[in-house]
Amino acid sequence: MSQAAPSSSTAFDANERTAWAGRGDAYAASFGRLCARPVGELLDAAGVSAGSRVLDVGTGPGTVAAAAGARGARVTAVDAEPSMLELACRNAPRARGVLATLPELPFMDGEFDAVVANFVLNHVGRPLLALAELRRVLRPGGRLALTIWSGSPAPGQTLVPRALQAAGAVRPPHLGPLDPADDFPRTTDGLAGLLTTAGLRKADCRTLDFDHATTVDEWWSGPASGVATIGQTLVAQSPEVRVAARGHYERLAAEYRTGTDGPNGTDALLLPRSALLATAVR
Repeated sequence: MSQAAPSSSTAFDANERTAWAGRGDAYAASFGRLCARPVGELLDAAGVSAGSRVLDVGTGPGTVAAAAGARGARVTAVDAEPSMLELACRNAPRARGVLATLPELPFMDGEFDAVVANFVLNHVGRPLLALAELRRVLRPGGRLALTIWSGSPAPGQTLVPRALQAAGAVRPPHLGPLDPADDFPRTTDGLAGLLTTAGLRKADCRTLDFDHATTVDEWWSGPASGVATIGQTLVAQSPEVRVAARGHYERLAAEYRTGTDGPNGTDALLLPRSALLATAVR
């Protein structure tokens, strides 16, 4: 007897939808600038130029879509979260905005010359199915480029998690990791291997190391607003634990203070980050 195909939606996906619901502005004001850092390299890797038909999947506030449009590309910007798509349509008004969720996109086979996914694959429950769908909508010979955070986090990536740990915060059980059967090594070889398994060719991956300039208040504002898993963990704690976490955060942030004031007079921080940039061809 044949087995039914696995559902394309998982508990992880459902938690992601809840974690991001209505948080477009909070993301843009906190983590959005960080995720914008590799946009130029991402578009270069995908070969985006004037006239290219580009799919920006998981567009968020539309940073990648706007940059691709500035190159003269014909951009379709997709996000599963309405508050994100609203921002994207505002920030990239020439792009076609579409509300849709991986791994089921409402596009024809081979519709795009290039597909870009900036820090998206870490937010889907079935990464391999998501990549197979991105391959489907990419024309033969077209290029895919994507970024994810490295599985070997740079020191700046651990600042808020360390503060929560010091405060005794407990991650809610429903915010569990991916099913091991769907996960993959967050390394250059691991990500390139996943692209190959998804049927893509000439997969390559490299590490991007950079420093992110922010402030004490700006960096805390994302988690405090419930953005992403770290934010959902923080807002699930008792008021006492949240206050303690903020205190530990300010103490630990001293390691990254630049000694200058950022916008609004708050202490400036420089946070080392590490990401992976992968490319492949259909």
